[in-house]
Amino acid sequence: MTKLKYLAGYSAAVIDQVHTLIDDNKLAGLLLKKYPTQHDIRTDKALYTYTVDLKNHYLRQSGPLSKVVYDDKIDVLHQALGLHSFVSRVQGGNLKAKNEIRVGAVFKTAPQPFLRMIVVHELAHIREKQHNKAFYKLCTYMEPDYHQLEFDMRLYLTQLELGGKLY
Repeated sequence: MTKLKYLAGYSAAVIDQVHTLIDDNKLAGLLLKKYPTQHDIRTDKALYTYTVDLKNHYLRQSGPLSKVVYDDKIDVLHQALGLHSFVSRVQGGNLKAKNEIRVGAVFKTAPQPFLRMIVVHELAHIREKQHNKAFYKLCTYMEPDYHQLEFDMRLYLTQLELGGKLY
């Protein structure tokens, strides 16, 4: 049986169901039925605009974003899907703060709901640094289907890892 690294932490029953989908060659079909198209946000500029629009809708009081980019090194180096960094430094007599979000390049060709889920996750880190109850409450405020999308995104990554592109 193949080890499903993106589904570590899920129950044995869930893992068995996913193995059955894989063995029956039905995982790709399930994902395509639920998410038939990929998004068209391909450039860093478009990603920045998309992210700022979400931030301005849900987190108006938070500081500005200085950078939002796709990063092709994220999943290899950090074992993450996206990264949020907050840097404070003194410049002259002022304290300068920068919020940056990096999204794994694998999401350039993913379904739009998965991109939104990753962006929502990284935006939530602006307010909540830790993955705690308040963090996930903020995620579900910005994206009510957050937990289902996270699971489905893990299925999508599993499908990609098995060598099966969807689009």
